[in-house]
Amino acid sequence: MGQSQIANAGPPPPAESPLPAALVVGRDPSLREPLLCDGLLFWLEQRPREGGRTTLLARPAAEPGAEPVELTPAPWNLRSRVHAYGGGSYCYADGTVVFVHDGDRCLWRLRLDPACGRPQGPPEALTTPAERAFADGLIDTTRRRWIGVMEAGGRDWLVEVALEGGEPAVLHRPADFCGYACLSPDGARLAWVEWQQPHMPWERSQLWLAEVNADGDLEAPRPVAGSRAKDPRAVSVFQPLWIGAGELVAASDVGGWWNLQRLHTTSGTWEGLLPMAAEFAMPQWVYGMRTSTWDGRQLIAAACREGVWQLGRVALDAELVGSPAAWQPLAVPFDDLAGLSAADGRLVAVASSPTTPQGLLELELATGRWQHSPVAPCPLAAEAISRPQAWWFAGHGGARTHAWFYPPIGGAMPDSPLLVKGHSGPTGMARRGLSLAIQFWTSRGWGVVDVNYGGSTGFGRAYRERLDGLWGVADVADCAAAARSLVAAGRASASRIAIEGGSAGGFTALAALCFSDVFGAAACRYPVCDPAALAAHDHRFEARYLDGLIGPWPQAAATYGARSPLEHADRIRCPVIFFQGLEDTVVPPEQTERMAAALRANGVPVEVHRFAGEGHGFRDGAVQTQVLEATEAFFRRHFGLPAP
Repeated sequence: MGQSQIANAGPPPPAESPLPAALVVGRDPSLREPLLCDGLLFWLEQRPREGGRTTLLARPAAEPGAEPVELTPAPWNLRSRVHAYGGGSYCYADGTVVFVHDGDRCLWRLRLDPACGRPQGPPEALTTPAERAFADGLIDTTRRRWIGVMEAGGRDWLVEVALEGGEPAVLHRPADFCGYACLSPDGARLAWVEWQQPHMPWERSQLWLAEVNADGDLEAPRPVAGSRAKDPRAVSVFQPLWIGAGELVAASDVGGWWNLQRLHTTSGTWEGLLPMAAEFAMPQWVYGMRTSTWDGRQLIAAACREGVWQLGRVALDAELVGSPAAWQPLAVPFDDLAGLSAADGRLVAVASSPTTPQGLLELELATGRWQHSPVAPCPLAAEAISRPQAWWFAGHGGARTHAWFYPPIGGAMPDSPLLVKGHSGPTGMARRGLSLAIQFWTSRGWGVVDVNYGGSTGFGRAYRERLDGLWGVADVADCAAAARSLVAAGRASASRIAIEGGSAGGFTALAALCFSDVFGAAACRYPVCDPAALAAHDHRFEARYLDGLIGPWPQAAATYGARSPLEHADRIRCPVIFFQGLEDTVVPPEQTERMAAALRANGVPVEVHRFAGEGHGFRDGAVQTQVLEATEAFFRRHFGLPAP
């Protein structure tokens, strides 16, 4: 019923060969925000070989084998800077693309031939350069305008911009943050999500609804679900989606899991569509995320259970709504899914599996026929791929905690070196789609354990709240416990355990060196070294994030000091390698410099690699390759391991 489409595959290296870094990172594009609309398929490609430039491609949806058209060739670069993390950098409707160009942070319009998706002339500027950023828009075809988020003056605004160009006009002023706007099919209602500091959108957020009058203004805007900052009960909502002129679907964790609920806007009543111990949402770090979609007749969603994603149809029949029978899984061999979009019986998603690289999954919903187009051929033979194994262990406070364990090729032995990975966020998750960066290590005889420490998503709100007030404690204990459990099971060497992470994962790695005795080396990319400095100078989106993770600043200053790797650098005795972008506005380079200096003063072996032009997360392919190669050489040298 399906096939994978790979071009210029070539022979994979022998199963016993170490995987070269040049085949792992810095080579293949990553896919973002696929969209099916009016018979066309669009998607973004972020290209490491072009310095991380992101471009928009399109082709007819009914022609999977057709060569796509690059709509925004260099020097165009589609990237939003809203909230520093961006996302939601383009939208399309009725022959018009509106996108954000990183070169000037402006909105641009591109007219297309709606039959084939080819440009009908060059892009045209809609806005002028100014101290503001745009993201997460939609096109209101009836009123010929773009509606989306503008960040300016230290706040979010819901604005409109005429498709003929001009200054943004404010539609709604939220109390703090907003996004994920969606317009009803008849254009009569607009829904969106808001949240306020000190909470992040996955902690407390509200779904808002307003009528759109004849002049295009919003009337009677009001919250209809979720919770505000001071409400006694914490509820988060995710991705409103119209499934008709008067019915709205959103994921809400009011029952402890991000489950789908339906609002009948005429009566104002909500009903749960599908009560499951599963998550139908993700933490909203960036705009443009979609885990559910409506093709005009049916609701398709992705559900995450114990870290594994599954694609399925949600039945809306009256006799099935509210029962487990409303979930009807779709038979596709992919369990890491994102960016769902559907129209007219077709569905597209970014999909991968433990043995298949990321690619576009295209599915005919009526027949079940699917096609998967990887971004590049897999450089590994099937027998050379280490498959993730669900690894449950007793974590912080004895709580049952999850990780994915990848044994080294050839099998884990008591003397196998082990790499512990702490994901970023820290509100994120370890996913099980094929990661060549992990296979890089397993092909060299390392075991890798990717820890879903307390605070991770994919396991319900209670699991997510394990980190409340305990960042630097629960995550550290869980990473250490994961390593110890593998050593106890004879799957790793107690004397050769390294830990690595980026951003929040870098903080966990450094804190683990301070407050546990498990690890012998660490690699940290743009790490949080001093949470107090971050709390005092953090960028707007995360300005109060640490209130929930550690405590309110500055009232809890003593707790911040007690958790700070920088304040406890004298406890670290093992070597550390750092990687830092010099344009990082989330975790300033000064944090890495101070941490490295403190370790050197204590006689600890330290390496620092600095990258001009890079921010929070490395986009350039050459930089990504250098980071991986330098990390491996650093660990090999300090653990006395032979060259591969």
